[in-house]
Amino acid sequence: MAETVFSKILRGELPCHKVYEDEHVLAFLDIFPLSKGHTLVIPKEPAATLDQLSDDAAAAIGRVLPRLCRAVMAASGATAYNVLQNNGAGAHQAVFHVHFHIIPKLGSDGLGVGWKPGKLGADDAAALAAAVVAAL
Repeated sequence: MAETVFSKILRGELPCHKVYEDEHVLAFLDIFPLSKGHTLVIPKEPAATLDQLSDDAAAAIGRVLPRLCRAVMAASGATAYNVLQNNGAGAHQAVFHVHFHIIPKLGSDGLGVGWKPGKLGADDAAALAAAVVAAL
């Protein structure tokens, strides 16, 4: 995996405002926040995208993410928030180390999302579901 700013943070070469750490996960405040309390949650295991992450590292993040969301909401005063995770440049990933954003929604501060839903026909859905099952 290529060197990233998160690699340097994990090695202690760059500082961060740490809010949580265990043997598998590190969470710290984003230095370019969308809102007060914007927090990044990263695995210590190096992986560029979520599909490359081991089951154990993914489970470690899954165990602490709800607790971190509650803490960020309490500290920021938010009553709503987004959890965002991007994979690949085409999906707006800028740092190629798996990371989750916890972004409190405080008035107009926070994540803005555009959503253009399409339609999925029954035949296409059946074929796609079968393809996903086969890939598992």
